[in-house]
Amino acid sequence: MAILQILEVPDPRLKTISSPVEAFDDDLKRLVDDMFETMYDAPGIGLAAIQVGVPKRLLVMDLQEEKDGEIVKKPRVFVNPEILDPSEEHSIYSEGCLSVPDQYAEVERPAKVRARWQDMDGKFHEEAMDDLMATCLQHEMDHLEGILFIDHLSRLKRQMVLKKIEKARKLGGGHVHGEHCNH
Repeated sequence: MAILQILEVPDPRLKTISSPVEAFDDDLKRLVDDMFETMYDAPGIGLAAIQVGVPKRLLVMDLQEEKDGEIVKKPRVFVNPEILDPSEEHSIYSEGCLSVPDQYAEVERPAKVRARWQDMDGKFHEEAMDDLMATCLQHEMDHLEGILFIDHLSRLKRQMVLKKIEKARKLGGGHVHGEHCNH
């Protein structure tokens, strides 16, 4: 396993529309392992393959839970995911992104979705999701279409976020990811 480099704005590869995964092989398994290691190291709760420079319709997530003072990992892999039946009801979360370091903004998305995806062996799954799971899945799936969470913001707010990132880079600041919804 290896920690991969996470692409950050304004890298143009983040605007790439990802292609379907067709080979469910050892290369896919290695990529998934590397993506989990990269995501946990960042740290984050979701990562799309394009964020590590691989334009494939693949994402990993782990909405870790605390149980009896211990962090319980719940890693999930979504290959070729699709959103079915998004709810008309919406929710708002303060989202962050490993590709948009140290910036957070409220994003409105459907509160519930039905999702369909394949697992590492190509088997199809379908599940109703809500709350943070629905939000994170939609956030990660946006990456597969070349969309970042800041693309959901007004032009002014998006420009402010990008200026803050550029200023931080000029100052040579490192990344300190907070306790928000980092994907």
